[in-house]
Amino acid sequence: MSQLLEIAKRLNALAQAGLTYSPNPYDLERFEEIREISVELLHTLTDEPIEKIAPLFASGAGEYPTPKVDIRAVIFRGEEEVLMVQEKIDSLRWTLPGGWADVGYTPTEVAVKETQEETGLQVRPVRLLAVLDKRQHPHPPQPWYVYKFFIRCETVGGEITADGHDIGQVRWVHRTEIPELPLSEDRVTASQLEMLFNFVTNPDAPVLCD
Repeated sequence: MSQLLEIAKRLNALAQAGLTYSPNPYDLERFEEIREISVELLHTLTDEPIEKIAPLFASGAGEYPTPKVDIRAVIFRGEEEVLMVQEKIDSLRWTLPGGWADVGYTPTEVAVKETQEETGLQVRPVRLLAVLDKRQHPHPPQPWYVYKFFIRCETVGGEITADGHDIGQVRWVHRTEIPELPLSEDRVTASQLEMLFNFVTNPDAPVLCD
């Protein structure tokens, strides 16, 4: 199924590029049909509702297709703990604070904003740790193509308080808990968390980039 999903994504991107750049009205009709087929295929493969997929993938002509951006704040306490939150939308599974990038905000501003909204903590960004292509990691299949930014932050104030709307618990998670912790693997994987912990003992290591 993963191969078909990648084909559907690629068809959608090609259709969107054609709608953006083709001067031929007859070709535009064909590209529009290909785009509709790709959305139907994505719906079939992922069970995501068409009304959710279409606005994200079937944007208007003149908009070149680009990856979506997911930003996560990485906040360590000492050398063995990281701050994590439970996602209500994913059956209270655990992930790092964060979410989709917002228009009008820089990546670090998104990390700061999402952390305060989800955890009650005020943080400041320290450095970018990784930019990952979601396709290169063991996430579950998803209709959109995603780049993931992991930004290390430090606490400067506030108190831990879950937002109550999207987030269940918020707590410091010990490194040894991660293998048995129910993770929201759509958002972060155990291998990525282990990779990020390497920056605790190697703070000057180069940024990881797929």
